[in-house]
Amino acid sequence: MKPKKILITRFSSIGDIILTTPVVRCLKMQLPGIELHFACKAAFCDTLVNNPYLSKLHIFQKDVSEIYNDLKSEKFDLVIDLHKNLRSARLKRTLNTRSLSFSKLNIQKFLAVRLKMRKALPDKHIVDRYLDTVKPLGITNDGKGLDYFLSIHDFVDVKTLYLKNAVTNFTVLVVGGSYFTKQIPLNKLEEICSRIQTPVILLGGSDDKIIADQLKSKYPLLINLCGALSLNQSASVIKQSSLVITSDTGLMHMAAAFNKRIISVWGNTIPEFGMGPYLPQPENQIMQVKDLSCRPCSKLGYDKCPRGHFKCMNDIDVSAFKF
Repeated sequence: MKPKKILITRFSSIGDIILTTPVVRCLKMQLPGIELHFACKAAFCDTLVNNPYLSKLHIFQKDVSEIYNDLKSEKFDLVIDLHKNLRSARLKRTLNTRSLSFSKLNIQKFLAVRLKMRKALPDKHIVDRYLDTVKPLGITNDGKGLDYFLSIHDFVDVKTLYLKNAVTNFTVLVVGGSYFTKQIPLNKLEEICSRIQTPVILLGGSDDKIIADQLKSKYPLLINLCGALSLNQSASVIKQSSLVITSDTGLMHMAAAFNKRIISVWGNTIPEFGMGPYLPQPENQIMQVKDLSCRPCSKLGYDKCPRGHFKCMNDIDVSAFKF
């Protein structure tokens, strides 16, 4: 029997939640009359707050147990667990209803990280693996890529506020990342800025402002918006850009949702984990040091390079970037 009310769980983070949006859309469009709910952490709810395919967001601050009573009162027919960890397992036990769970491929990732056995990883993007989770419901991939929805209140008029000379093309350079070993180092950011011919807008969080200020001091024409915008305002800037240069970040997936040309720069992580830009443009570039024996050193990242040399980023060839 087809479910009528479904809860999707993916608690974090920005990129991972954006990558679930094809599942949300395909469920809504292919199961007529379905009511879809989504549970995630408050810090990341802006990625879904404007999604028209969702009936309700269930938001918690620190632990999903905060919303157990709310979720139990909804009486879901099905839980689709796209997070698959101990917290989501506890939630499923609490709700005691039918569930479908995503496979995180932890063994394959362990082999890739510890034994450098990349061939253990399937040649399949995580979006397609998310969609495999709902195949038992008859759901198929509609091929429309990722979604990111903005309201009129999120709009940032880049050309009026920041580009005074009526420039039509500009580049977004993403500063920072969730882990140090995913971040483009300052010397490489400087080299990138020295080669770009279009205006450049720096995006990132408040934690990235120190590096962004250093870049701005060397290249005064840069527009530094790190820490100045909300997540959805940053999305608005990306939507208006002509090129996005970024490491393995949530904003990379945001750019993919807007079908932007992307130059993605990879440090300790690898696209083979299934997390590269989804449905990329042919002009996109994936920049990485391919033959580095210590890479990948983690499926997530570290606060510093475990070997001290950070060659995965420091050896990136910026001269090969096609700006």
